[in-house]
Amino acid sequence: MNLRYWNRFHTYGLITGIVSVFFSTPLVCLIYPLIDTSSFLGFTNYWEMLFYNEVFRSKALSLAVIPNLIWFYIFLNKRNYNFSMGIILSSAFFIPYVIYINYMR
Repeated sequence: MNLRYWNRFHTYGLITGIVSVFFSTPLVCLIYPLIDTSSFLGFTNYWEMLFYNEVFRSKALSLAVIPNLIWFYIFLNKRNYNFSMGIILSSAFFIPYVIYINYMR
């Protein structure tokens, strides 16, 4: 991974990955009640937990990063490696926050 030759496709991949996480976070809050059958909480409860509960927020962000794999796979098959590297870097931006909440708090 050579970042000395940063170009606009790296930046486009970085922006796409970050925006993708912010759009997929509500989807995680929508799907989570369907999967978690042990509680009777709905979308609105999980949406509020996203803002007020840091542990749930780190779990939701970890799940919201998964759609970046779709973008990575698409642009890797198109042989657009710079865009793919931007996607991976955007996914890596969320790692320090998740590690801090889960292990250091």
